Amino acid sequence: MKNFHSQFDFESELLFDALTPDEQKLVFNAMEPLSIKKGSLLFYEEGIPTGIFQIKKGKAKKFKRGFSGTEQIFYIYTPGDVLGYHALFGEERYQDSCEALEDLEVNFIAKDVFFKLLQDIPALQQTFIKNIGHEFGVLANIIAVLAQKNLNARLAINLLILENRFQKQDKKSGIDLTREDLANIIGTSSESLGRSLKQFKDEGIIEIEKRVIYLKNREQLLQLLKN
Repeated sequence: MKNFHSQFDFESELLFDALTPDEQKLVFNAMEPLSIKKGSLLFYEEGIPTGIFQIKKGKAKKFKRGFSGTEQIFYIYTPGDVLGYHALFGEERYQDSCEALEDLEVNFIAKDVFFKLLQDIPALQQTFIKNIGHEFGVLANIIAVLAQKNLNARLAINLLILENRFQKQDKKSGIDLTREDLANIIGTSSESLGRSLKQFKDEGIIEIEKRVIYLKNREQLLQLLKN
């Protein structure tokens, strides 16, 4: 399962692990704490990047709005994740948006401070460049799933992915998302999602308490991916 999850996980929470304790101290000392309210944007499409973020508490969604106004959610960020640096490296505006799904506690490193850290800590630059390559592969895998898998297979894959991400901080937590957001991750309507969730529940694959989804039969979800 580790290799499966790695295909769909940015793993940005590991970016600072390769640094020495002194290098980590330099990075952490450069961080400014911010509080972001639920529903607020950390950054938005066509916005000018001002720095990078690390989520300390809470969850956020990375999405792009289509021509019809519908959101396509590509990723759910959880505590430890680092984000917002692609536009800085590319010297371009943001290509997508990031919204707080709940009240967030965030660490922020301003653009000029971040570039100074990259100059002073060669290992930091190397890890960011390596991770950008990995994230490109993750997004390619996500796009392939959206294009090639049927609804039930897409739901199965994303339930496994989301459980892994949500349980990084709390092993007992379920998947707590609105049906609209879950539908926008999978690329379907809320009505179609509801029918698939009911089917999974009736087959004993999942349990649902209010809106929280708990996986009960992961082997059956994995089997759906092979069909």
